[in-house]
Amino acid sequence: MKFEQESCFLGIELGSTRIKAVLIGPDFVPAASGGFTWGDSFDGSHWTYSMEDVWKGLQSCYAALKKDVKEKYGVTLKRAAAMGVSAMMHGYLPFDADGRQLAAFRTWRNTTTAEAAERLTELFSFNIPQRWSIAHLYQAVLNGEEHTGKIAHLTTLAGYVHSCLTGRKVLGVGDASGMFPIDSSACDYDAGMAEKFRALTGIDILAVLPEVLPAGAEAGSLTAEGAKLLDPEGDLESGIQMAPPEGDAGTGMTATNSVKERTGNVSAGTSIFSMVVLEKMLSSVHKEIDMVTTPDGKPVAMVHCNNCTSDMNAWVSLMHEAVMLMDGNDDIDELYGRLYRKSLEGEADCGGVTVYNYISGEPVTGFDDGRPVIVRRPDRPMKLADFVRAHLYSSLATLAYGMDILAAEGVAIDRLMGHGGLFRHPVTGQKYLASAVSAPVSTMKTAGEGGPYGMALLAAYRAEGKGETLGDFLDKRVFAGAESTEMQPVESEAAGFKAYLERFLKGLPVEKAAIECF
Repeated sequence: MKFEQESCFLGIELGSTRIKAVLIGPDFVPAASGGFTWGDSFDGSHWTYSMEDVWKGLQSCYAALKKDVKEKYGVTLKRAAAMGVSAMMHGYLPFDADGRQLAAFRTWRNTTTAEAAERLTELFSFNIPQRWSIAHLYQAVLNGEEHTGKIAHLTTLAGYVHSCLTGRKVLGVGDASGMFPIDSSACDYDAGMAEKFRALTGIDILAVLPEVLPAGAEAGSLTAEGAKLLDPEGDLESGIQMAPPEGDAGTGMTATNSVKERTGNVSAGTSIFSMVVLEKMLSSVHKEIDMVTTPDGKPVAMVHCNNCTSDMNAWVSLMHEAVMLMDGNDDIDELYGRLYRKSLEGEADCGGVTVYNYISGEPVTGFDDGRPVIVRRPDRPMKLADFVRAHLYSSLATLAYGMDILAAEGVAIDRLMGHGGLFRHPVTGQKYLASAVSAPVSTMKTAGEGGPYGMALLAAYRAEGKGETLGDFLDKRVFAGAESTEMQPVESEAAGFKAYLERFLKGLPVEKAAIECF
């Protein structure tokens, strides 16, 4: 197979549990990939990642990609037509005028900004979630943190990495919309809200935040120093044009062709969130709904839940340990597949088993902290299928609660695409999500590639999308012949999920008591 790296596009995404790189060819099909597993840590006050781990992970991920290219095509990866970096949205990364980091990176997972988020929501008449960068900044001001007076630049993880690779302090509009509210008509930060924040704090936020860029805009090129950062072996060449850095929500929309009005997607992994592109703004402010944008600036209603599969993953690891005691198959991925399939044998309402998967706080339902809890009825038998199904339902329950609010607002969805770890195993995740939102759910073969694939497509759009909207570029050139599978909700199973969700919501005081007692 002939491999022409000059015609390829590279996307790298720093996810919450994995850093992954995907290289796609001129046909927009993945040609090679690499990855690195990592995780956050709690430093006593905040969930964080060290910048040392960021670069260790990026270098290891890129090395794995180089190795994959070498093994598949017999060449050393040196260049690409374009590339881009994306990462977890939101969070807090402040720097002084000399580029020194002023505080540990505070991730989206933190729920320490309730006071700031509430005050800003009231000030702006616009929902400001706890994880947004502006909430972190204002909370630091309210806390009297000394470093706030020294901040010259505030950015996201994607923005930070991009600036190190290019020297440009810019951000894609989708990622920027998780830092500060965006005026979609101007494709820039909302000037009126910025002035209100200046009057409140004395901080000129427009001078502190990165420059906003829409998809396809010129965002700099890879410098010699940046190339060395990614590839210490020195093979990667400088000069590669860079797409605007994006957040994982924007790359998820791109990877699932969900950037046009009335389309949506659900990304399900460590966290879970839905993105629905709106025809018009919502009629009122909902604390459960974030207003962000597509990578080209269209308004998007986002339901973001901090907890999805982490508790399920912990239980699968425990079951795997038990299997190993019996000298069983050590393939944990196969165990996942078998358990997912087993769950399909469970009762539609999970046999009375209710799971609260709150490893961390969940602002959508009003929790600043979390405790995983399992409750079951003593008068119903305990079955493995119900147990696993309840964990998978729990992964979707808080999202479904938020999606019900959008349905009540009259938001129409023509197409909902699923991607992320929950959809790696065929049918199961798709089937349960369709039941949870009472709408058809589709997946594509590239869904498992997720965010880095979406970032690679944004890099391709940067290089080749001139004169086309992002939506048309994806519709006509990328996904025109893409294979997808659609699953319709089954009435009986949708009723079962509804019964589960009612139990879940009714029992939230149990979760509150667990947090207070343990």
